[in-house]
Amino acid sequence: MTTTAEAAREGTAGPYALSHLDALESEAVHIFREVAGEFERPVILFSGGKDSILMLHLALKAFAPAAVPFSLLHVDTGHNFPEVLDYRDRTVERHGLRLHVASVQDYIDRGVLKERPDGTRNPLQTLPLTEKIQAERFDAVFGGGRRDEEKARAKERVFSLRDEFSQWDPRRQRPELWNLYNGRHAPGEHVRVFPLSNWTELDVWQYIAREGIELPQIYYAHEREVFARSGMWLTAGEWGGPKDGETIEKRRVRYRTVGDMSCTGAVDSDADSIEKVIAEIAVTRLTERGATRADDKMSEAAMEDRKREGYF
Repeated sequence: MTTTAEAAREGTAGPYALSHLDALESEAVHIFREVAGEFERPVILFSGGKDSILMLHLALKAFAPAAVPFSLLHVDTGHNFPEVLDYRDRTVERHGLRLHVASVQDYIDRGVLKERPDGTRNPLQTLPLTEKIQAERFDAVFGGGRRDEEKARAKERVFSLRDEFSQWDPRRQRPELWNLYNGRHAPGEHVRVFPLSNWTELDVWQYIAREGIELPQIYYAHEREVFARSGMWLTAGEWGGPKDGETIEKRRVRYRTVGDMSCTGAVDSDADSIEKVIAEIAVTRLTERGATRADDKMSEAAMEDRKREGYF
């Protein structure tokens, strides 16, 4: 006879057992509600990428039938994929949300920031982000970072304290036992909140499939003109690519993650449906950032260095 404990281990503990996706959803919903109860001016970072789309979906679930009690914030590099910006704007309009935009281009135009020789603007996002947080007095900022993406992100707690300069000190990490989160912070400080910390890329896609969540078509296989650089397929654009000797060719690709066009690579793929994407991810041995984000390859500690300065 199978005991209750054995059934639980086998995932067959009856109608009251949560699937792993239900457990992850429940945890994220709890985090959103906890922040709503503890903080005065939370905001959700929303780029139109899959993780921010998933966060918004979970926030909508957490507070339904009421409206989401948070606004959205996007740091626009000026080199974003048009498909993703279009999705962002349609989503904001559909749900009647307020969108704050921090523009890297504005800082460049004012001479506060300078273009990098490599054309990438991802490292330039930190100042617009931190100044927008300070100007709007946001005390909690939701981000879609997951621990499986990158080793610096694996160090983060769900509630991650930032000082008055928006900087992160790994030595100030707080214990989070039994899903108890400490949101205490001094005036000028804020907390970065990561409700997807315990999700994997596969979890994200399986949940998207289960919930029928719409994504920008850039996440599915399509024909695109790209060129090779540093082992990745990049999209040509005004950001400065391709250079001499880099040849544009048409390939069938898709994106596993989206960001600044200058440092976000596509992967060769025939996965033009969500079922095929899930099958593709199930066998890969590289995280999406490890495979397709050039900004994480600048040094061994590139992400951690940026996070210490205030980046997500």
